[in-house]
Amino acid sequence: MNQKKQNYTLPILVMILLFGMISFVTNLASPMGDVLKNQFSVANWMGTLGVFANFIAYACMGIPAGNMLQKIGYKKTALAAVTVGFVGVGIQTIAGLLEGNLAFGIYLLGAFVAGFSMCMLNIVVNPMLNRLGGGGNKGNQLIQIGGSFNSLMGTAVIFLTGVFVPSIVDAKISQVFPLMFIAMAIFALAFVVISLTKIPENESSQKVVEGEKSKYGPMSFRHFVLGAVAIFIYVGVEVGVPNVLQKWLQNGGLNVESGAEAIAGTVTATYWLLMLVGRLLGAAIGSKVSAKAMLTAVSVLGLALVGGAMFLSPETTVNLPVFKGTAGFGMALVPINAALLVLCGLCTSVMWGGIFNLAVEGLGKYTERASGIFMALVCGGGILPLLQNAIVDMAGNYLVSYWVIFAGLAYLLFYALVGSKNVNKDIPTKYPSRAPYRTASAALYSKKSPSFASGKLREIFFRKPCICCTIWRSELWEIKALWFPRFSLGLVVTRVF
Repeated sequence: MNQKKQNYTLPILVMILLFGMISFVTNLASPMGDVLKNQFSVANWMGTLGVFANFIAYACMGIPAGNMLQKIGYKKTALAAVTVGFVGVGIQTIAGLLEGNLAFGIYLLGAFVAGFSMCMLNIVVNPMLNRLGGGGNKGNQLIQIGGSFNSLMGTAVIFLTGVFVPSIVDAKISQVFPLMFIAMAIFALAFVVISLTKIPENESSQKVVEGEKSKYGPMSFRHFVLGAVAIFIYVGVEVGVPNVLQKWLQNGGLNVESGAEAIAGTVTATYWLLMLVGRLLGAAIGSKVSAKAMLTAVSVLGLALVGGAMFLSPETTVNLPVFKGTAGFGMALVPINAALLVLCGLCTSVMWGGIFNLAVEGLGKYTERASGIFMALVCGGGILPLLQNAIVDMAGNYLVSYWVIFAGLAYLLFYALVGSKNVNKDIPTKYPSRAPYRTASAALYSKKSPSFASGKLREIFFRKPCICCTIWRSELWEIKALWFPRFSLGLVVTRVF
């Protein structure tokens, strides 16, 4: 019988839309830091508490969200995620209607709740796109396409912030309401679309095996454990490169009389723009180039770029198109070190998809829990940059801190070449289709088995569940006692092969 091939176009579009929402809401927290700083007259570090609250939610929700995905499936988890996201952004909107410290606290609560949503969406989107693409190169290609839209939405929210909040110095939360309304509208639309969309589920969410307890898990696979470390390092590398770069250019890295902050911001923004370009290129070649080859190539290139940035003299400059503040757009001389670090955006753009694809390959029923562990380790994006800045404080040199980035890229190269190999293929990864006792019995007494059971007993067996127990076994023969509910006890002699 020929089975009709299912069309997953709509589920793929929905997952890509949600991938974009992750960046839209997450990147909104960055300019909101400046809004909080100016509205509540707080220190810089307090202004970034919104970003911190958003990302710390990953560490709190990563593993529970993975367990949720495994128990209730992709569709219900996605619906829960967009609902939580709507509530989180709604709480932030309410903060704009209040005054004083209460408004500040309510906003942070909203950012934390929204972070839960982003974590849950990440857990759904990545394995779902990989699954819809059939795994392998096609799955990696879909993740790269989703990542491209993610970058596009992240760029859009920064642009829209400039439109709705022309003067960040005098900004208030209420001025950002249009962006919050857009986010809430997209969440509402996504809820309706997902509700009406048939999304393919893993066997676990279609038919849960009661009483099944496995001694294995995602951490039983070496390539996943090393991949989880790789994700932690990758997010730190992705965030650390532009973070320290912008601070360096703002604090003496540029030889200009004025407009250093505007130029530094433009140069750093170019890094994120190149991430979009890299993801588009990755999506274009994703079906032809393996995740291993892609991760290897960008890791080597990244090592070369970061190494050059650390050892070349900042006195060597290149012209880059930048925004000069009141002077408008134009060309400016920037250190060649900065240009090399900006090019790292092309490398980091495709690393997430490559690492994820390699780490979950062959995990089968453990993929959902693995995705949750991945999300918990996104907190690396706050830890590695913190380490970099500590080195800057101790050494008094911004470029020296990039040894942290260099070491991280070296590990990613190791993972691509060695660590990504699945050496635990003996671990069962498929869901049993029946309850444990029926599965074991069917395996022993299938119609192909050389059993000497009577015809009547065999007929009863294949229609009814039974409880079996080995009462005697030799090297060649095995005798089992079978008890059929509401029937009788029977004996089966089986040849041992």
